Amino acid sequence: MEKMQEFSIALEQAIEDYLGREPGWLRRDAFVRAAGDYLVEDGTLEDLEVCYFAQPVGRSRMEVAGYSVSDDGRVLDLVSVYYGEHGQTISRDQVRRRLNWTKLFASACHDGHHLHMEESSPQFDMVQDIHSRWRDFGKIRIFLLTDGRSTLQDLPAEELYGLPIVPNLWDIERLRRLASSGRQEEPISIDFEEFGGPLPCLPAPSSEGDYQCVLTLMPGKLLADMYELHGSKLLQRNVRAFLQARGKVNKGINETIRESPARFLAYNNGISATATGATFEQRGSETYLLHLSDLQIVNGGQTTASLHHAAIRDDADLSKIQVPAKITVVQPELLDQLVPNISRYANSQNSINEADFEANSPFHVELERLSRSVWAPAVAGSTRQSRWYYERVRGQYNVDRARRHTAAKQRSFDEEFPRGQRFSKTDAAKYDLTFRQLPHVVSLGAQKCFQWWTLNVLAESTSVPDEEYFQALVTKRILFEQGRAEIRKLNPGAGYLANVTAYTLARLAAEVDLDDALATVWRTQGLPDSIRRAVTELSRPVRQVLLAAPGSGNVTEWCKKEDCWKSVLDISWASPLAKVATQVGK
Repeated sequence: MEKMQEFSIALEQAIEDYLGREPGWLRRDAFVRAAGDYLVEDGTLEDLEVCYFAQPVGRSRMEVAGYSVSDDGRVLDLVSVYYGEHGQTISRDQVRRRLNWTKLFASACHDGHHLHMEESSPQFDMVQDIHSRWRDFGKIRIFLLTDGRSTLQDLPAEELYGLPIVPNLWDIERLRRLASSGRQEEPISIDFEEFGGPLPCLPAPSSEGDYQCVLTLMPGKLLADMYELHGSKLLQRNVRAFLQARGKVNKGINETIRESPARFLAYNNGISATATGATFEQRGSETYLLHLSDLQIVNGGQTTASLHHAAIRDDADLSKIQVPAKITVVQPELLDQLVPNISRYANSQNSINEADFEANSPFHVELERLSRSVWAPAVAGSTRQSRWYYERVRGQYNVDRARRHTAAKQRSFDEEFPRGQRFSKTDAAKYDLTFRQLPHVVSLGAQKCFQWWTLNVLAESTSVPDEEYFQALVTKRILFEQGRAEIRKLNPGAGYLANVTAYTLARLAAEVDLDDALATVWRTQGLPDSIRRAVTELSRPVRQVLLAAPGSGNVTEWCKKEDCWKSVLDISWASPLAKVATQVGK
């Protein structure tokens, strides 16, 4: 009960944080975002766009709270919500009703409901986007998020226009278990009897008692089927960003699959995987692998995805393909200690994969250390200094605060690290890429933006951040969030606030002496009036460019394209930015 209370408090605080940042959101929407964050970090969802839409349908209704499309375009994820239950038990009928409402929404998207909607809205973009991609979908997953409790164990699978629908229920207890585990709450377990039969294997002798290595050959169809079932979560501890940021199937692998499948074993380096348990069976002199618990592919994500792509998209015959596999079985308590190194060293032959900037990487650890040691200047009218808290791991701030067991110590913590002065890994990526003038990358969404930053910015640098870097990052945060607040005042309740903010500030960065601007904002911990006015003025023509999406008129998709950024750069803007550039450093 105490753990649930702690989780509920943390969840409600996250909801309050989002309500303070997102104009027009109800608590329901903020709950979807906060709960969805856990699923995205876990890998259960690749990403999530919060976008509530509801409308009567005869005697029923269609309703959705958010959506996402997988990087390969095959999986449509729809989120349903049942919020306001505060831990109360919800019935089977209530669960099924809301899942059906979301199924009706999917049906409306298929039937072209966007043709009857107001075009300049995120809801229109969502419905049109789903409609335009429908022919590529291989399945639909519906996630019901609720702060209530449910005892339902199994939800029946359904179909819609020939597509399987896979329902998922995430109640408050399941969310709590996920949040408190520090890793995925429901490990992937593979029973090889269900995938064609046990695998002949060679367990390697080991003098160490904390791991065991197993060598085997995995049929290509087995890997493709496992990826079809579990998706990118199978690569949770791999550099998932590597696979997602480079979504095109590796050309060489694909050619081998099509032209020389029998030689795949000779040409491919295979995969490396980890597990926390393995079951074997001895048959005469041979050993067979029957079962793996908590399976993760830590190297070979491109191979796995390529096999799946070839089977699904190209109808390739994988029957002749064998893939060499090394499986390291690790004791569960040592998982988080050993697996990052296994993943890193297994990927060392590829320089891109050295950009595995997971939470425990030197970059993020040093950024965290700086955030606990660097004092920010006092704001005008105050003599009290404070620090900016870098939340390296989700929920870290609340855990850190809770360690102060007295009210006095918690007040002291709040003064040193104000709640409004914290930011996460995905926030850091957004702020940095905005001022690198890449707003179209920022518009991809939090997770894809972070992946791009990891691979294309952090991977290019061999140094860890220093105090100057940390100060510049905090200053970008101040510029972004306070600029966002100014734009929100100008257009209260208007859509596309995040996109308009990113594009406005990226364009501003192209006009001013950014180093001088950053130095001034750090000293004052706020925006100079000249920049405040410039942000307000520039946001008007920027919004017009974003809303004037060519072709389909889908603003959300338009904002993700580099051509959109080029159009914003072409804006003829008469504001005296030369004066801003000279004044901002004073």
